[in-house]
Amino acid sequence: MEIHVVVAPVFATNCSVVVAGGDCVVVDAGAGVAAPVALLVEDYGWTPRAVLATHGHVDHTWDAAALCDRYGVPLRIHEADAYRLADPFGTLGLGTGGVSGALRQAVAALGFAPEDYRAPADVVPFGAAGDDGAGTLEAGAVRLRVQHAPGHTEGATLYLTDDAVLAGDVLFAGSVGRTDLPGGDPATMRATLRDVVARLDPGLAVVPGHGPTTTVGQELATNPFLG
Repeated sequence: MEIHVVVAPVFATNCSVVVAGGDCVVVDAGAGVAAPVALLVEDYGWTPRAVLATHGHVDHTWDAAALCDRYGVPLRIHEADAYRLADPFGTLGLGTGGVSGALRQAVAALGFAPEDYRAPADVVPFGAAGDDGAGTLEAGAVRLRVQHAPGHTEGATLYLTDDAVLAGDVLFAGSVGRTDLPGGDPATMRATLRDVVARLDPGLAVVPGHGPTTTVGQELATNPFLG
């Protein structure tokens, strides 16, 4: 499986295009990635089968509707975060300050009006309440392991290939996702880091939601939140 990363101009969100057998899925369609992703798809002749979100924050879902509409595919997201799609700024916190205000300014600087945001029309949640949080997601020839990893948000999810983990805002190079936004929880994040992240194969590459790639082994050895 191949992973191609497109960095969104808003909050430098890493959007990953995961390819297998000529099919692909797009993970974390941040603001401004629809056009470069479409160019990649056209240049390589891939067939998109789904758009995925590691969690429901709008800097990871802004262009999801555009890509879902363009290719006639659904958005897949953990059911615990699906509610965020209908109110992307409100679920980051009320008011014009903080993350919500900064995000509004960032998308406006790119030439988008915050009011132009659209939720995808076809949303297919996964992660039934009461399951163990693990499973498999298949979209055409793309087959990913799915692991619920809450703490940054209620529905934060890791997507794993044989060689890499798409970590969203759970794990970064040298840090972890913040837990002070609505739906975040420090105790839940500590449990995720201990029981999920620390048990991953150290050889896996890590594509975080923002910032440089790393490896699980590197983070286990040096990340102060995993000590």
